Amino acid sequence: MTPVQNALLVLLVPLVSAALIALFLRRRGGLATTVSVTAAGALAALSLLLIFGGDAARFTTSVEWLRLGDFSLSLGFLFDDLAALMLFVVSFVGFFIHLFSVGYMHEDKARARYFGGLSIFMFSMLGIVLADNLFMIFIFWELVGFSSYLLINHYHEKQSAADASKKAFIANRVGDFGFLLGIILCYATYGTTNLVELRALGEAGALSATCASAIPLLLFCGALGKSAQMPLHVWLPDAMEGPTPVSALIHAATMVAAGIYMLCRVEVLMVAEALNVILWVGTITALYAALCAVVQRDIKKVLAYSTLSQIGYMVAAFGLGSTLVSPDGAPELVIAAGVGAAMFHLTTHAFFKALLFLGAGSVIHGCHHEQDMPKMGGLAKKMPVTYATFTLGVFAIIGMPGLAGFFSKDAILLLAYQNNGAVFGTLALSAVLTAFYMIRMWRIVFFGEARSEVARGAHESGLAMTVPLLVLGLLAVVGGYGNIYGRLAGDLAYLIPHSEEAHTTILVTSIAVMLLGGGLAWLLYRRPDSRDDAIALKSPALFRSLVGLQGVFDSAYGYYVAKVQQRFAMMLNFLEKVFLAGVIVRGTASLVGLVGLGARALQTGSLHAYVYWFLLGVVLLWAIVSGVF
Repeated sequence: MTPVQNALLVLLVPLVSAALIALFLRRRGGLATTVSVTAAGALAALSLLLIFGGDAARFTTSVEWLRLGDFSLSLGFLFDDLAALMLFVVSFVGFFIHLFSVGYMHEDKARARYFGGLSIFMFSMLGIVLADNLFMIFIFWELVGFSSYLLINHYHEKQSAADASKKAFIANRVGDFGFLLGIILCYATYGTTNLVELRALGEAGALSATCASAIPLLLFCGALGKSAQMPLHVWLPDAMEGPTPVSALIHAATMVAAGIYMLCRVEVLMVAEALNVILWVGTITALYAALCAVVQRDIKKVLAYSTLSQIGYMVAAFGLGSTLVSPDGAPELVIAAGVGAAMFHLTTHAFFKALLFLGAGSVIHGCHHEQDMPKMGGLAKKMPVTYATFTLGVFAIIGMPGLAGFFSKDAILLLAYQNNGAVFGTLALSAVLTAFYMIRMWRIVFFGEARSEVARGAHESGLAMTVPLLVLGLLAVVGGYGNIYGRLAGDLAYLIPHSEEAHTTILVTSIAVMLLGGGLAWLLYRRPDSRDDAIALKSPALFRSLVGLQGVFDSAYGYYVAKVQQRFAMMLNFLEKVFLAGVIVRGTASLVGLVGLGARALQTGSLHAYVYWFLLGVVLLWAIVSGVF
């Protein structure tokens, strides 16, 4: 089997699974589960053949799908080191989330629909990974939005889930509109959207200065939506209404990472001005989300805001690649380091954040679907496997030396330290907050005494749920080591910045922020048995401010919709009724009606009347012919 055939199978296996479930297995949840999980396992195996197939398995190919005049739309594959890394993340993390779902969704009556949604999501995400042009990326980009809508809305009988799915769909469409404009502008400017051709133009110095900043910024709009960056971040916390494995798959490991992957695909189009905007959007999002996470009570909401913050780190890392200093002291545009650091953190984040979400799912399942952290407590003894693996995830995300998050976060902090002091300080503060809210959650959930009946009756999950936790726990430990990363992504691993001079500074900074944030949380929440938040008790004003911070954007959007958009819609409705429906439609109809009434009035049935009309017609005809009129 050739690499191209293998890639085609990788793409089509989850599509076949989704089609079988939708057409034949909608009422057979057990069989649908088997089909979907088997497809995910086959996908992971086929992915291994591509990833470790050597140079022969790195290829690009395409076929023409549609032609309209001079415009040609092709569908094709671009499988390089970047695609290999992303394929590993999607296929292997996706498989273990499928496996975890077997236990988590066992009693769900709609699990056939759930697993069908997982399969169509995997198909959509793989299309983005393998696509060789921006139009093909956009097609699968929209399919990802559609499938995420279905999965977030799994519990559609709950109004909050229905509202969350609509919110996610609308917010993503706003970003996607800018993304589509960027693709169209790219084609109009360069005559192609093929990624290989665009890179060749860039390496030859043939990219036009026209719209140089507009194209990358419009393309970045797509990442604002999919990767939930400010100001389009509002959908992701609400999306926690979906099943917890969906949160792990879509909102931790794959969908939100699609925006980062897309940026790395189009890095050849980037200019310093656009990268500076991207840099600050990511930096501000990282800090804002970390502040919001500090006061969350819902265990999934803490992880949701944590995801926002960590994706902000990746966006900032990509933007930081723009201002590296050359040996002679002059600034130069070097984006490769930003790509390497962003993708490195994307990979390690997929491991430990999927682990944390699945660990939270195990806790929720063991506590009879309770998500409020103050009602938990004492779970370390009752759920030892979940506790141990969740602890690995917590230590990885806060940057414990030797774990995956330590290496990837260090790479980003190193870039910031070398290039932008303000960004370095902001990201370091975000890291302090990350350590604080993660240790806070860890201590409230697992330590002290059980604070409710559901916590006292908690139990460890079965093998279908604990095995994925153990595997992802292992990846959270070893996933940051360079030799493993290099085997996955080839030369991409060497794009990660290294600096012996700054190594000690970054090491000390990383350990200091971890100890500062984690130690403060450990001391502040030294009484985990209390149901009252320690921050609320010690500083009510600060607590209220942080709680209110998360609703700022929702309030602003609500005001805009109610006071601006709705009133504009009402004005358009008024104009439509008066002019379109009134003057044009009804006015024309009334005029025709009057003509009809006049014509009917002529039909009297009297021969004398018809003779008079005939004579009048003759006179008018004579007047016209003779030139009187």
